Formats: sequence, structure tokens, C-alpha cells
Amino acid sequence: MVSEASVRQALQSVKYPGYSRDIVSFGLIREISVANNAASVHIQLTSGTPELAQQIKMEAERAVKGLPGITAVFVEVKLPPGVQRGPGPASAPSPWTNQTKIPGINRVVAVASGKGGVGKSTTSVNLACALQHVGGKVGLLDCDIYGPSIPLMMGIHQRPTVSEREKLVPPSNYGVKLMSMGFLLEGDAPVIWRGPMIMKTIQQFVNAVEWGELDYLLVDLPPGTGDAQLSLCQTVPLDGGVIVTTPQEASLGVVRKGIAMFEKVNVPILGIIENMSYFAIPSGEQFEIFGRGGGRLLAERQGIPFLGEIPIYVEIRESGDAGIPVIVSSPNNAPAQAFINIAEKLRQILT
Repeated sequence: MVSEASVRQALQSVKYPGYSRDIVSFGLIREISVANNAASVHIQLTSGTPELAQQIKMEAERAVKGLPGITAVFVEVKLPPGVQRGPGPASAPSPWTNQTKIPGINRVVAVASGKGGVGKSTTSVNLACALQHVGGKVGLLDCDIYGPSIPLMMGIHQRPTVSEREKLVPPSNYGVKLMSMGFLLEGDAPVIWRGPMIMKTIQQFVNAVEWGELDYLLVDLPPGTGDAQLSLCQTVPLDGGVIVTTPQEASLGVVRKGIAMFEKVNVPILGIIENMSYFAIPSGEQFEIFGRGGGRLLAERQGIPFLGEIPIYVEIRESGDAGIPVIVSSPNNAPAQAFINIAEKLRQILT
């Protein structure tokens, strides 16, 4: 029997022209209906030409017709309003051109990692506070919908209010404006959603929030290269991405995939941060628990700026658990200075 799931799976073989990703992962499938072994597929493009639409239509029809038992296929591909037939571009247009710049925000920077457990959210929190410490107007958006940790580490749990324009007003702490799924959940309630709900939430966090005037909006992404990353890239033009890694090869290998993802969607890599570089005991002796120098070496090989090392400091963990980032609690101590130095380098790159 032909099902909606089998049709969707077949469409995953249809690549967007010029890209390695398929039209399903780009979120271009609007509706699939199946009845009596006949399938109807509606595809909505966000950019392109009639020629590109026709190519996608033909490949989608071919993919679905290959399903066992299928008797008829109808595929409709719609272009955005106002698209005119022209001579055609030299290369395939990007599916990301429906991005909308957020009014009042100068720079939007994603903080990402290839894998979990590298301290990405801790880095996001302290980097946001460090940019505020050196004079920037900063916002921090937590896009880890399944495991939001920004409210805990920033010491704030109040719900956002609603403005007269019916937009969410982000709460703030330590001079940083914040938005997170954690503000909207009750206690330890889990988020059990499929990809389309993730996309919708991220779009709302970007476009339905009164961010005001900001020099920098940092976006804390979940690990990997999935729905949240694609949704963000589709929604807002990013000024760049910062990659957080630990020194060992297990982390670096996945980081290379994250770098490739940003390159594929035309987001520049602003730099690499090596977290957990070493642990220093009071006598000054250093223990390289996860190795050391892997982040710097990867940056050199990839031709990407190396923003700096963050050693393992107990103070960073204690401050995060207490909801007072180390930049706020002890700005003149070594742990905070490590983040402030990185913030200064990032600010120079973005100038």
C-alpha cells in the first residue's frame, strides 16, 4: 500500500538543484495526500525560476512513480509571487532567499557544535555576557528546543510578557536580552515535537519577539546539523557561525561536518573556540585531559580564525549552576578573561 510516509521518503531522493540536501529537508513539501494508490504532492519554492520548478517537478514525479503499487502521480510546484520567466541564472538559485533581516539587530551569530557535551551553551552564555561587558548591546536566543539550558545558566525563569503589538518581550538579566523554550515550559515538562514544530518555533523566536536595538544576537544552536540549524538558516541571514569544540578527535571529526553545513548554506565561519583545553591545579601544573591544540590545528587546516582556548575551570561550572555567569561574578579573574579575550577577537572580526 502506498502511504504518505512512503511518498515523503521517496521525495527525500530529490535533491534541490545545486545542493546536496533534498527538498524534504529544506521544508519545501507543503502537502502530501494519498488515495486509491494515487499520490498528490504540493511543493512551495521560496525562490527560483520556472525552469528550476519544472526540473523539481519532473524529478519528484519520477521518484514517486517508482513506488510499488502507485497508479497515478500529481505534483504541483509553486513559485513565490512575482517570479517572471527570464534567461535563467548561471547557477541554481538558493532556497534560503526568503530570509528576513531582523529590524534593529546589527549582527546575528550562531554558536554551534558538531556534537553534544562540548560546553557550547556555557560558551554561548559567557560569550554573550562578555560582549555586553565590553560595551555591546546583546541578545541571546536559545534554539535548543529539546534541552534548553540558557534560563538556568542566566539565572532567570520568568515568562516573557506580550507587547501592545502582540509580540513577546524577552526577559533580560545581566544586561542581556533572552529568549528560550525554557521560559515557556512548566517545570521539567519535555518537548516531544517533530521537525515542522521546531521550524515554526524558531521562526516565532526570531520574528515575533521585540528584540529592540542590538549590536549582537547570539543564537545557541543544539548539536548536529538538523531541523533547528536548517530552520534558522531559512529564517534569518546569519553574519556567521562560531564553532565550539574540545581538543580530541572524536569532537573534531564531527565539527568538520558542522563547518561543511555552514559552507553549504553560505554562512561564513567566524572562528573556532577550543573548550576544555586543559585543567590546571593550584600548583600551576596543567593536565591535558582531552588533549590540547586540536581546535587550533583544525582552524589552521580549514583557514578559519582561531578565537582562543577555554581551560577547565571549576568556577565556570559553579557559576553556570548558580545562574551567575563567571563574567558577571568574577570579571577580572582568569576564567572570565578567557571569554573576554574571545569576545574582543569576535568583535574585531564583525567590525
